[in-house]
Amino acid sequence: MAVRLPRPHRDDVRIALSGLLGGLLLYAVGLGVRPADEPIVLWPDSRVLLLPLVVTAGCELLRRTKPRTALLIGTVAVTVDLFTRGSLATVLMFTDLMYAAVLYGHAAAARRILWITGLITVAATVVPVAVWHAPEALLVGVGVGLVALTPAATGWIVRNHRDAAVAERLRAEQTALLAGIDRAQAVTAERARMARELHDMVANHLSAIAIHSTAALSLDDPKTSQDALAVIRENSVEGLAEMRRLIGILRDESGDLEPSAAPTLDGLEALTTGARTNGLDVTLDASHEARLPAPVELAAYRIVQESLTNALKHASPGRVTVTVAQLDGSLAVRVTSPCGDRDGPRAPGSGAGLIGMEERVALLDGRFEAGPEDSGGTKVWTVRATLPIAQGTQGTQSNQRTHGGSE
Repeated sequence: MAVRLPRPHRDDVRIALSGLLGGLLLYAVGLGVRPADEPIVLWPDSRVLLLPLVVTAGCELLRRTKPRTALLIGTVAVTVDLFTRGSLATVLMFTDLMYAAVLYGHAAAARRILWITGLITVAATVVPVAVWHAPEALLVGVGVGLVALTPAATGWIVRNHRDAAVAERLRAEQTALLAGIDRAQAVTAERARMARELHDMVANHLSAIAIHSTAALSLDDPKTSQDALAVIRENSVEGLAEMRRLIGILRDESGDLEPSAAPTLDGLEALTTGARTNGLDVTLDASHEARLPAPVELAAYRIVQESLTNALKHASPGRVTVTVAQLDGSLAVRVTSPCGDRDGPRAPGSGAGLIGMEERVALLDGRFEAGPEDSGGTKVWTVRATLPIAQGTQGTQSNQRTHGGSE
């Protein structure tokens, strides 16, 4: 099977043609490097120098695709040219082959070429001086250095600059990619945060509106309808206020507007009172220090709020208990509600509430559980969350560094 050589680069073709035509022009005018009667000239016939000229020009076609092969063949050709009258074009093309071998070849081969040409240059300088004991002998080393070491060193310098430029470009691309990933993650995290806030603040009011409006439509009792409309109006006003506040935060371009008055554990009493107004039988047992980290208090408040919303939508008639207790280094939240068939109207649920509670607990490296369980012979739905207080402190510090102290 025939071996197909790689197609030469267009610039290599131009270099090869230029070198060949230049050498032919020098041959036509009879201009050689050495006179025919010089002792080193073994083939005084000027036509012999055309052979290394053509071979070196052919090697130029491989300077980029097969640089090591081109240099080896070119070295043989320039050695043959050394014993003819010589062609300046052959020598110049050989220096280009040396340069290309270092620039385009493998890094290990490039280093070896640089060392070998350096050693040859030193030997070509020291040996003639030691043998001939004449200052003119230094010209041999100078010539070898110009033909071999100089183009190799030039190729090595250009190669290092090229590799450095490639590394900088890759580093810039990697930095841009990481920045894009960070931006995407920040946008995703902010969207998730806003989704949790919107769900937790508005879903409670809308659930109460849905349940009481259903009751008002299904019961032909003016007093019940009047009470239901009062609850609907109250929840509509509160929900509208929450929506306006969120819209104001989203529209604020300066980034200075904070979600004012972030809920704390002090608001649990008002939260349970509102749940009783909506028809739930709620008891609250809260014991904690006067002040806990803001992320911990916000997460606990939202978990209780969403649990009461779920109880309003899905729980059977019965007592809902809310327990908030500070343990050793953590805050425990527990909400239980009757679990079973429900005769009254239901509000639709999407499951986003449980997801939001789990996300809030996960952000604080806490533990979260929700599901049915038996309690004294009755079936209840229990929500449990354990929020590390130390982790909440770290979250507060990180939030202040990121948002200038806004929650």
